[in-house]
Amino acid sequence: MYNAASINKALKGELLQETGFSEIGHILLDSRKLIFPETSLFIPLVSARRNAHQYIDELYRKGVSNFIVSEPVPLEKYPKANFILVKDTLHALHMLVAWHRQQFNIPVIGITGSNGKTIVKEWLFQLLEKDYNIVRSPKSYNSQIGVPLSVWQMQPENQLAIFEAGISQPGEMVNLEKIIRPTIGIFTNIGEAHSEGFLNIRQKINEKLILFMKSDILIYCKDYLALNECVLSFHNQMQEGPELFSWSRKTDADLRIINTEKLDHHTSIEATYKGETLHIRIPFTDEGSVENAIHCWALMLYLGKEQDVIQQRMDLLSNIAMRLELKQGINNCSVINDSYNLDLGSLTIALDFLQQQQQHQVRTVILSDILQSGKSDATLYEEVADLLRQNGINKLIAIGKNISREKKSFQQIEGLKSQFFNTTDEFIQQFNGDDFQFETILVKGSRVFEFERIGKLLEQKAHQTILEINLTAISQNVKYYQSLLKPNTKLMAMVKAFSYGSGSFEIANLLQFHGVDYLAVAYADEGVELRRAGITMPIMVMNPEPASFDAILHWNLEPELYSMGILMQFMEEVNTAGKSNFPVHIKLDTGMHRLGFVTKDIPELIKVLTSGSVLKVQSVFSHLAASEDPAEDAFTQQQGNLFYEMSHELQKSLGYAVIRHISNSAAITRHPELQLDMVRLGIGMYGIDSAKDIQAQLRNVSTLKTTISQLKELEPGETVGYGRRWEAKRPSVTATVRIGYADGYVRRFGNSKGKMLIRGKLAPVIGVVAMDMCMLDVTHIPEAAEGDEVIVFGQDLPVQQLAEWAESIPYEILTGISQRVKRVYFQE
Repeated sequence: MYNAASINKALKGELLQETGFSEIGHILLDSRKLIFPETSLFIPLVSARRNAHQYIDELYRKGVSNFIVSEPVPLEKYPKANFILVKDTLHALHMLVAWHRQQFNIPVIGITGSNGKTIVKEWLFQLLEKDYNIVRSPKSYNSQIGVPLSVWQMQPENQLAIFEAGISQPGEMVNLEKIIRPTIGIFTNIGEAHSEGFLNIRQKINEKLILFMKSDILIYCKDYLALNECVLSFHNQMQEGPELFSWSRKTDADLRIINTEKLDHHTSIEATYKGETLHIRIPFTDEGSVENAIHCWALMLYLGKEQDVIQQRMDLLSNIAMRLELKQGINNCSVINDSYNLDLGSLTIALDFLQQQQQHQVRTVILSDILQSGKSDATLYEEVADLLRQNGINKLIAIGKNISREKKSFQQIEGLKSQFFNTTDEFIQQFNGDDFQFETILVKGSRVFEFERIGKLLEQKAHQTILEINLTAISQNVKYYQSLLKPNTKLMAMVKAFSYGSGSFEIANLLQFHGVDYLAVAYADEGVELRRAGITMPIMVMNPEPASFDAILHWNLEPELYSMGILMQFMEEVNTAGKSNFPVHIKLDTGMHRLGFVTKDIPELIKVLTSGSVLKVQSVFSHLAASEDPAEDAFTQQQGNLFYEMSHELQKSLGYAVIRHISNSAAITRHPELQLDMVRLGIGMYGIDSAKDIQAQLRNVSTLKTTISQLKELEPGETVGYGRRWEAKRPSVTATVRIGYADGYVRRFGNSKGKMLIRGKLAPVIGVVAMDMCMLDVTHIPEAAEGDEVIVFGQDLPVQQLAEWAESIPYEILTGISQRVKRVYFQE
């Protein structure tokens, strides 16, 4: 534990106010993730759009008393707080954790590269957890903020640390090297991922190599030509650089791979090391896993582990859960499945995700023993109990002998219902689905407890066609567009049409958590569903109907009013309900000619709106007809000019400020002068933009998957499907897959217009698309097997391509996915 005085000394800052000794054990960067106020140090980061100093007052009221700031603070408002003044809070965070790292003299493994960092880190943990007390990066915490939070976890009981580091532009690795200061380095591989900020691949390699400037050893693969050349140059330039440990399939190396043999579910790898022939077997067959395993093998050999121990542990490597999954559960529950690894760091992340979910009042955690923590059980489970208490958990189901022995720590928590079981089998034997109703359930366990079995009991049985929604990608896309906005421009997120097919409260919860200013839905019932699911932020209803006015008033939704008729009807409803200053949004027609008041309506509109205090105009807005089309830029500008005139006249007459907005996703980037007070982000949030340069910056959000239900061998002349529309011209193999037009895969994709991905290869749709299934020609994919995953659209087969095949637009494809297709939400 540290205190304000010792931290100030390390930072060489200015201790503006010291109010006594206060232990500091936690770094807080996000005010929404406060768990331990008494021992937290808040470091407000400053960006172009957000200055976190604004949250100091809120956190002080919640019990935080330690702050590092880069701006003047009215100290008289916070008489019980310690304040340290620095020039830059992000730099101070880096300095603080670098100083913390210097307090430890244990082996530290630093991992960088284009791909495989997290897998290598987690596999090394699996391979070495019996030998060392290990601290490691939670999930994929490898950024300028993630790395400090990872390294801050180092404690005296740790015997080995494993941290990963990633960069997106030159100059970043210098900071991370000082924080991690690895004694052992692993460079996994090099590829094109995250290359936008670099001149070329060699610049990217050289920047990443900075991580290993003071390492004792660097493990890498010689088979990447550019990587090998850069490593050798780096080694020659460094007078006291790291020793090199190389492996290769092609040439001489410290670990020379001489044979790999892929079996049904395993790969056997043979190599020579120090003149001896060695073997390992791993339970994976894909190339990425083989490469990651060899990196781990090299590290184990460097550490001097016995080959028979290496062999035994390699054969037991398990899949790494790279994400938290949110699924529909039994009895109207939501289930968060994170059932493959467990430590305090990953538990904290999972509880953060649980906190974002507002759809149910009851929050349940199913938790196993935490293994290999290095702490006494009493200390460990007291910390776990504190986490549950601070996160407001209502029910705990604890499984494992260790956690059961410490049940008193949990039974003392007011309002927490707890049950204890010694084994997973014991819980399953007593499982009663009726015990779980309308709650959000986090399933979090060490892999040996096989909590995936519990997940299967709790999750609603799903059709094998699913739509995966990447919540991390949505949040990153939103942040990207926010980075393009002027500092004071607000953001309205469009969640109409079931969030473009992606979901309702699942998406809204995420957007509310990330501080989006407004949500917009098409109809009042969509807004009511969000309110019932705990969404409290402002919601605009774009198509209010008189029959829905009562629900709008009851659930505090904000209607779009676009004509004198609907305006008068709504005013009458508000009057009848005895309300005043009810928030509304005024729609102006500047050229779309769909809905909205036109210029000649403005005098009468002003007269009505200023005749009393029944309504309060929250915003005035309009729709651009063709903002994505360069050929229509003159018309877009014309719409903008007309909107300026109409909205200015309206606002002047109202006598108070209103929010003005006209920009959609395309206009945010193509017409920045039209950003005004707020923009409306729609399809761009879901990873689709008409501009190629913007599209390159967005992440894929949605992946529609199905499976092969049956393979058939056909002779020439045999036909497929209704109407016999496809005939085999040669001996052929067809695959029947579990998706049809009732799922939203339209008949237009039939007769070879559409294609799907199987084992990385495109397979054309043959015959007509049926209600629940369709057929593919997989003759050219001999490795295809029944049960194989089939990608309908996703990262490697963009939804834009499907829209082109269907002579449609991505909006139609996404919003057309049937509600019977189960959505699986995940956070990386």
